[in-house]
Amino acid sequence: MLMELERECLEVYSRKVDEAANTKARFHQTVASKEAELATLMAALGEHDIHSPIKTEKRSTSLKEKLASITPLVEELKKKKDERLKQFADVKIQIEKISGEIFGFHSVNNALSSTTVEDEQDLSLRRLNEYQTHVRSLQKEKSDRLQKVLQCVNEVHSLCSVLGLDFGQTVGDVHPSLHGTQVEQSTNISNSTLEGLEQTILKLKIERKTRIQKLKDIVAKLFELWNLMDSSKEERNCFIRITSIVGTSESEITERGVLSTEMIEKASAEVERLAKLKASRMKELVFKKRSELEEMCRLTHIEPDTSTAAEKATALIDSGLVDPSELLANIEAQIIKAKDEALSRKEVTDRIDKWLSACEEENWLDEYNQDDNRYSAGRGAHINLKRAERARITIGKIPAIVDNLINKTLAWEDEKKTHFLYDGVRLVSILDDYKLARQRKEEDKRRHRDQKKLQDLLLNQKEAMYGSKPSPRKNNSFRKTNGYRVNGNGSMPPTPRRNSLSGGTTSELLTPRSYSGRQNGYFKEMRRLSTAPLNFVAISKEDTMSYASLCGSEPDSPPQV
Repeated sequence: MLMELERECLEVYSRKVDEAANTKARFHQTVASKEAELATLMAALGEHDIHSPIKTEKRSTSLKEKLASITPLVEELKKKKDERLKQFADVKIQIEKISGEIFGFHSVNNALSSTTVEDEQDLSLRRLNEYQTHVRSLQKEKSDRLQKVLQCVNEVHSLCSVLGLDFGQTVGDVHPSLHGTQVEQSTNISNSTLEGLEQTILKLKIERKTRIQKLKDIVAKLFELWNLMDSSKEERNCFIRITSIVGTSESEITERGVLSTEMIEKASAEVERLAKLKASRMKELVFKKRSELEEMCRLTHIEPDTSTAAEKATALIDSGLVDPSELLANIEAQIIKAKDEALSRKEVTDRIDKWLSACEEENWLDEYNQDDNRYSAGRGAHINLKRAERARITIGKIPAIVDNLINKTLAWEDEKKTHFLYDGVRLVSILDDYKLARQRKEEDKRRHRDQKKLQDLLLNQKEAMYGSKPSPRKNNSFRKTNGYRVNGNGSMPPTPRRNSLSGGTTSELLTPRSYSGRQNGYFKEMRRLSTAPLNFVAISKEDTMSYASLCGSEPDSPPQV
């Protein structure tokens, strides 16, 4: 009985010992697994600064105490790991989403994302910060791309507005999201979208440049036809939107629809209408241009080309030998040539005007000097006196002006290898004739003074012999000349007068203005001046009568010289 009890006790003891050993072994295994799990979590989370119970001495604490101290720490690290995994998942989802928007592929599904996060071994804050930095860089790149896309879209909108194109269809062909009507649809910012927008902008700019050049050509034709047809201002204002692009740079053309196909077609239709109207009025336009040419030549004293004269033009058009358009182009070329020639003659013509002005002052002074009452105290007399003083100064410069003008004219002829014609007559010949006429005029004045002295001497002798008699000359009033008022203010310049060159005849002092009517007697007058003898001692009929009355009073007393 005792042996059985002892045996049973030994069995119970042995079983208890085995159970204690098994429990201790399990505790050791649990503590070891917890320690391993703790080490793994600390390594994964990068938590190296946490106080680990593994480092404590094994003898100082029991297994239960170790397990009790490790278990909360492991649970805490597990929670932190779950939170870290969630953070990593969120960051990776953002990275994949933004990368998909940038590079143009769809984001992966959530299962694949979570698998990727679970496979992540490094869950430290350093790794998380790297991912977050990458997210921020991607977000910045996304923002830059979005800004660039919006700029491109705005530029496309501006170009489409100017060209009159459908903006929605244009950007929709690049990517539907650029003109999407759904609010939740995000704008595509992929490389392909940016490249598509840049290509679209390039095509629109090329189209804009082409249309601008086409419209400028049309506007040039419009201006030409408007000027030819004398179109009204109201008619031109209908196309003021188109004509405003002339001289404007491409970037400054922003008006809506100004380069649309409808606007170009409208301008082209107007050009066709005016061209048809021009064809029906071509003869009238030819005469108008010819009149413009003749007026220009008249003002610049150039002989117009006789090949396009009105009579010849009429005959050519009526006979059908010449196309009116060619004739019109020929006249326009002659107008351009006349303008160029007038520009090259400007320096000489300016000196001609100066010379003619001096000649007018000389004519005025001659008329003024014949006024016996010029020194009276009448109204405006002081103005005439001042003008006479200025005229004398100007007249003194005439010889130098003429010589300088001849030198300038000869220099121009040497340069152009042709004669300088003034209303069809060589200017040098006019100036030479003027110098000769001026010399004759001066000689006439000198001899007239000598004649006057002789008459005064004869009158003094008669008065001494027979007594003074009233002279009929002094009773005659001063004859008013054109452009001069006796005792007037002299505000109106006189027209050129004729000065006596020979007895009983008068001749105009030769100037370019007198040559303008050469067909009406210029060469005849020159022959008369060169062949007729000059009688410089002839006196007027009035003076002859006065002298005869003096001498005839005493028939037996001849005049003494």
